[in-house]
Amino acid sequence: MDAIQSTVQVAFQASATGRVRTWNADCEKRLGYSSKDVLHRSIARLLEPSEEKEYKNRLAECRQSSGRLRTTIIHADGRHLDQWLTFSPQFCRSGNFSGYNVIVESAGRPFDSLPKAPEPTEGHVQKVLDCLAGTFYIIDQAGNVLVWNKELEKVSKMTSDEIRTAHVLDFFDPQEKLIVQEKIQETFERGEALIEADLVAKDGTATPYLFSGARIDLCGKLYLCGMGLDMSKQRAQEELLRLTDRALLASVNGIVITRHEGKDNPIVYINPAFERITGYRESEVIGRDSRFMAAPGLDEIERERIRQAIDECKEIHVVFRNLRKNGELFWNELTIAPVQNSKGVVTHFIGVINDVTASKQRTFHLEHEANHDALTGLANRNLFRDRLEQAIYSATRNKSLVALVFIDLDGFKAINDTEGHEAGDEVLCAISKRLKASVRENDTVARLGGDEFVLILANQPSLRFTLRMIERLRLSISKPILAGGKELSVGASIGISIFPHDGSSGSALLQAADAAMYHAKTVGRNNAQFFSSEMKSTIDAKHEMESNLRDSIEKNELFLVFQPRVCLKTARIIGAEALLRWRHPIRGVLRPASFMPLAEESGLIIPMGEWAIGNICMMLKRLHRLGLGGFVMAHNISLKEFSRPDYVAMLERELHASDIAPNRLEIEIAEDDLMRNPQYSIGALSELKQLGVKLAIDDFGTGFSSLSYLQKFPVSHLEIDRSFIADISLDGADAAITKTVITMGHNLDIDVVAKGIETRSQLNFLRHHGCDQVQGNYFSGPVYSSELDRLLKTNALLQF
Repeated sequence: MDAIQSTVQVAFQASATGRVRTWNADCEKRLGYSSKDVLHRSIARLLEPSEEKEYKNRLAECRQSSGRLRTTIIHADGRHLDQWLTFSPQFCRSGNFSGYNVIVESAGRPFDSLPKAPEPTEGHVQKVLDCLAGTFYIIDQAGNVLVWNKELEKVSKMTSDEIRTAHVLDFFDPQEKLIVQEKIQETFERGEALIEADLVAKDGTATPYLFSGARIDLCGKLYLCGMGLDMSKQRAQEELLRLTDRALLASVNGIVITRHEGKDNPIVYINPAFERITGYRESEVIGRDSRFMAAPGLDEIERERIRQAIDECKEIHVVFRNLRKNGELFWNELTIAPVQNSKGVVTHFIGVINDVTASKQRTFHLEHEANHDALTGLANRNLFRDRLEQAIYSATRNKSLVALVFIDLDGFKAINDTEGHEAGDEVLCAISKRLKASVRENDTVARLGGDEFVLILANQPSLRFTLRMIERLRLSISKPILAGGKELSVGASIGISIFPHDGSSGSALLQAADAAMYHAKTVGRNNAQFFSSEMKSTIDAKHEMESNLRDSIEKNELFLVFQPRVCLKTARIIGAEALLRWRHPIRGVLRPASFMPLAEESGLIIPMGEWAIGNICMMLKRLHRLGLGGFVMAHNISLKEFSRPDYVAMLERELHASDIAPNRLEIEIAEDDLMRNPQYSIGALSELKQLGVKLAIDDFGTGFSSLSYLQKFPVSHLEIDRSFIADISLDGADAAITKTVITMGHNLDIDVVAKGIETRSQLNFLRHHGCDQVQGNYFSGPVYSSELDRLLKTNALLQF
């Protein structure tokens, strides 16, 4: 039985250089070697060393056409096997040579070792032939099939009678018959030949086969004796390999395959993306362990996780840093998966690397933006709170002091108003650098907004030490600053609170420092004040005011009044501005100036703004029922509201709930607020415009809007600040600014609204210069909704 088994053909695939690519169970059974023993190694290592030269010569000859080599293969158990190696070249779709199919079959006399038995009959021989794994055939020179086995009948789907009467070329496709005929002729002339061709069954089914033939001489007549090996699996494997090769070559991710050899895992394959990402060529990495790309001293925890996963032959996913060939660091998102052989033993690892450096940098940038002020690069409120909590925790543990320094610049608003926002920004940046230079590395400098800065001075040994630092800060700030081509001077009102004396929490310390800063302003500015118990009453009053304000919505203490807006062309009321009022339980009705700064500081402006929008929509719905469907209601919002990510969604929700057309609501935003971050404002205004609401720039003329930005802001109205209207008939500068704003608005196809109209002379000036709409006490002060109803119902022409 062993002798019969040795006649069975086995096959494997090899690379263009003769390295074993595939190795199946049949190969292992025949030659005794496991896939781990032979994969990616040269075929020559299986041969008798003295025959290696002849093998290499024959291998080179078979790059264009099939060929055979009789050689000695050393079995894994040390036996020497006399074998035929048949090499069939393989080509990829592009036509380039890619490797070989290799068939191994015995070259000895398999039946010689069988036990002595009676002479075999024809039936016995046929049984042996039918045991062969492939097709067997003997044909004469005329092409008649004389002997065959059951496998040929099975594949051709022909009966024995049909085969007996068939010509050998009947088994092939017409397009291949000529080359098959040539190979048959070659066999009869030269003694042997190989060919790959499709065996076509009676029903047209084609099966790829590797046919081998040898000439035999029987009684003076020549015959062709041969076998055919079904290549379907090999073809499928080849196609899969081609697809895999193309996928690996086309992959944007780097692919690396290593051989598992215990501590070291030498690289056996990389794809082009790996070369592109790392900068290393294939020749520079093959055979090396990928640890050579490690960045010393970085991400040791992740590297230890990789080592542990490899030791345990487990899959792992990590993100860590490696070094490119040029020494540059890159972030590597690495997934490693073990590969098992047919016996379940891990022989290789596949690593997929993804260069996520750009993504990491974006993340770091976003995190930096989320925690730092865009203008100065200082810590923002978010990072400030976190650092303050850390400082308090550390001081509690070490029993040390923390000084919280609240700085408000003196005269900064005047610089902004007279020199422009760009000069103001230069001042803020210069102050920021001075503050950073005046403190220690472990201290924190933060900008809370506007011209307010806060410093966290950790681990203060004494109040005297703190006082010296504060004085150094004050003197540094007070030095002249070159901004906008001018030397500008600013001072600073400074308030200081100390942990744990002035508060045990971050919020308490900040409130104390804030109170001390306001006290510094009241006693003459440009000085520093430590928090004292006398200042506590100020904080307590502020707390009480904030508590009352927090309850104002629930207690129904907020209400709206409406100041009509008049169209100068039609002399009719066409809209109104909704103005917020607070009916304080003790102080009576308060205007926004009395409580809005506190609402902004505490964040209560958000629910108050939502309340106002909801009530404005209800008012518009009621006016619509009264037949005033075209009436427009304006509402001024703060920077904090405008900066909310969900502000547009909130507006859309309230408009939908009231079934109000968006163009009946006008959102007013102060020019100064828009210019704090023009790029953000363009995007946010575009979202509001897309929703359909009208947009207006309030207090226009007080800031320094660039005309280019004004063209990009999708607004429908410019609202002239009332400070220019007050003295419009007396002050030539105010009159010139007003006329310029009106002309600019019309040139940009934007309507202009003037607020604060108190006199007829102001009205006449605005009418004469083409102002579109006006609003002020000359027509009507803010009124309750019932009074607005009365004014609108009369719908009378106003007499100018």
